[in-house]
Amino acid sequence: MPAPFGALTVELREGALWTLELSPRRVTRLRRDPPAPIAAALHRYLRDPATPWSLPVIARGTPFQRRVWAALRRIPVGRTVTYGALAARLGSAPRAVGAACRANPVALVIPCHRVVASAGLGGYQGRSAGPGVEIKRWLLRHEGALPEG
Repeated sequence: MPAPFGALTVELREGALWTLELSPRRVTRLRRDPPAPIAAALHRYLRDPATPWSLPVIARGTPFQRRVWAALRRIPVGRTVTYGALAARLGSAPRAVGAACRANPVALVIPCHRVVASAGLGGYQGRSAGPGVEIKRWLLRHEGALPEG
């Protein structure tokens, strides 16, 4: 599905969100339109990031990953938290939090883009530079957590 930063790839299983990936590649043709409720929720986020997500999600991951993801869902739109601060809250280590963010199967719904490094934006999608970091920057600006420019 087209997005201002590139594309969103959606995979459903049993009527619930299984995967939501962000890509810098532009979409010229869709293989298949996402179901109307999924498309509507994604369009609502792109119009107003403060709109709460109401999509059913299939939870998968280790118990630790699910704890991190639950904590990520509590970070308000327009706010960020550092890997270190989130790790301290969870009694863990910053790298473990980063690994859980990398394993996140449903970007946006589980907002791993709201976790930043103590000295700046930090990485995204397992990389410290490149298109993924630009998507993170776009998302944080869209949500009002970073100034324009």
